Amino acid sequence: MSIVLNIINNYSVSENMVENANTCRENPKKVKLHEPRIRSGIGYFGEAAFQLWKDLINILAIIGEISEAVYYAVKNPRKIRWRETLYYMDVCGADALPISCLICFLMGLILGFQGAIQMHKFGTDLYVADLVGLSIVKELGPLMVAMICTGRAGSAFAAEISTMKVSEEIDAMITMGFIPSRFLIIPKLLALVLVMPILTVFGNVMGIIGGMTVGVFSLGLPVISYFNRTVLVVTPRFFTEGLVKSAVFAVLIAAVGCLRGMEANNDTHGVGRAATSAVVSGIFLVIVADTLMTYLFSKL
Repeated sequence: MSIVLNIINNYSVSENMVENANTCRENPKKVKLHEPRIRSGIGYFGEAAFQLWKDLINILAIIGEISEAVYYAVKNPRKIRWRETLYYMDVCGADALPISCLICFLMGLILGFQGAIQMHKFGTDLYVADLVGLSIVKELGPLMVAMICTGRAGSAFAAEISTMKVSEEIDAMITMGFIPSRFLIIPKLLALVLVMPILTVFGNVMGIIGGMTVGVFSLGLPVISYFNRTVLVVTPRFFTEGLVKSAVFAVLIAAVGCLRGMEANNDTHGVGRAATSAVVSGIFLVIVADTLMTYLFSKL
C-alpha cells in the first residue's frame, strides 16, 4: 500500500512540475523570480555600528590577554620562546631592511625636490636640510617603516594564526594546557618591538641621505654644510620621539595582526580575510596613534 502511495505522490509532483514549466513557457511574466533585496542605509549603519562595537570588545579582550602575558613573561623570562623570537626578528627585521631603506630614501628624495623648488625662490637652499631632517625623523621615517611592517609582519601574523586555527592547532594547544597568548603572541610582539626602532634608525639615515643627494647635486650645497645643518636641527628629542612612535606602532601592528588571526573563520576564505583586515586595521590604528602622539609631543 505504501508503494502505491509513493507512486501516486511522485506522479502528482512530476505533473505539477510539468504544469509550471508549461506556464513559464506560455507566459513568462507570471513567473516571479527571486529579486535581491536592497538594504537601506539604516541597515548598513546598524551593521557597521555592531561590527565596530564587536571590534572594540575584541580589542579590549586582546589588550587584557597581552597585558597578562607580558606580565608573566617579565616575571618568567626563561619561559619566553627566545628561538621563535629570534626567528621573527629575522623575518620582520633583516628581511624588511632593504625595502625600508629604499622607501625612506625615496621619501627623502621627494621631500628634497619639493623643498628645493620653494626654498630656491627665496635663496634659502640650506633650509632643505631642516625640512627633510625634521620631516623624516619626526614623522615620515617611523610612519613609512610602520606601513611596511603592517603589510609584511601584520598580514603574516594574521595569516599564520588563522591557518593554525583552521587546522585546529590552537584548539589542541588549549586542550594540552597551553595559553595561546603566551605561546603565540609574545614572541611576535617582542620581536617587532625590538626591530622596528632599529629599522626606523636606518630609515631616518637613508631619508636624510636622500635629501642630501638633492641638496648636493641639484642645489650645489657642500656636503659638510648640509651635514652640519642636519645635526644642528635634528636634536636628540626629535630623534627620541620617532623611536617612541615606532615602538608604539610595533605594539599596535602585532596586536592587531594576532587579533585578526584569532577571530578568523575556520575556512580557507577566513585566512585571506584575516590578512586583509589586519593590514587595513593596522594602518588605521597607526595613523590614529601617530596623530595623537604628534599632538601630545607638540604640547610637551
